[in-house]
Amino acid sequence: MSTAHAGRQQGRLWRWVPLAPATLLLVLFLAGPIAYCVWIAFTNTQLTGSSSSDFVGLANFRRAFADENFRNAVWLTLVFTFVSSIVGQNTLGLALAGLMRAASRPVRTLTGALVIAAWVLPEIVAAFLLYAFFRREGTLNAILDWLQLPSQNWLYTLPILAVSFANVWRGTAFSMLIYSAALSEIPKDITEAAQVDGASGVRRLWHITLPMIRRSIGTNLMLNTLSTLSVFGLIWAMTRGGPGNRSQTLPVFMYDQAFQKSLIGYGTAVALLLLLVGSLFSLVYLRLMRVEV
Repeated sequence: MSTAHAGRQQGRLWRWVPLAPATLLLVLFLAGPIAYCVWIAFTNTQLTGSSSSDFVGLANFRRAFADENFRNAVWLTLVFTFVSSIVGQNTLGLALAGLMRAASRPVRTLTGALVIAAWVLPEIVAAFLLYAFFRREGTLNAILDWLQLPSQNWLYTLPILAVSFANVWRGTAFSMLIYSAALSEIPKDITEAAQVDGASGVRRLWHITLPMIRRSIGTNLMLNTLSTLSVFGLIWAMTRGGPGNRSQTLPVFMYDQAFQKSLIGYGTAVALLLLLVGSLFSLVYLRLMRVEV
């Protein structure tokens, strides 16, 4: 009996041998840097000045919660995520997917190409395009002047909404593709039967379409929210977090503290708090996606 047990144990060990290289790489290049960042967050490490660093415990985290600029960054991050991801990309992506499903093939091809083109552009290119669109002498104000409507410096008066719109423009294609695939799985006979029974388009959407793509909605929301929480290049290229700190989300605030002000320990602590925010969003979405028994 013991020999058979030992043989099973040895078999389990041999099954792990092919995974050993991948496990080692994950430890070296993923778990290792994460553990090092966690350690740095509890120290007063700086890029300039003293070359030594001391363990300061929770001082960086206490400093963050007492910092008005940090609280402002948290609020702007939530606004940016809600407007551009949860409402903007999610709603517009679903609307485009629904319209493309009912449109003719040439219209679907043209619309898909235009939307996906914005998605495949490098982030920095998209940022400069939207900067040229919103700036004081930009395209948007030129259109408003042509229509004899009042114009303004959008990057100064409404910076967080300007960068939110830019993120919607760039990221809607992902939601559109997710929902296009989900809608294609809905049997047409179900929606046709509801239409024959007199159900309006809104009732079919609310009672048939949305429940049947519920898991796709949860997956899309989770992926979009996590990617939006980490948006940095788009905001940095358009406003650098300004004017003042009126578009300074957590990634921009973290960069400013860590690399502009050389406070690596404090900036890393902010990064861990951002990771915590993303984890909380993920837990909420995963709970919403659980299949009800």
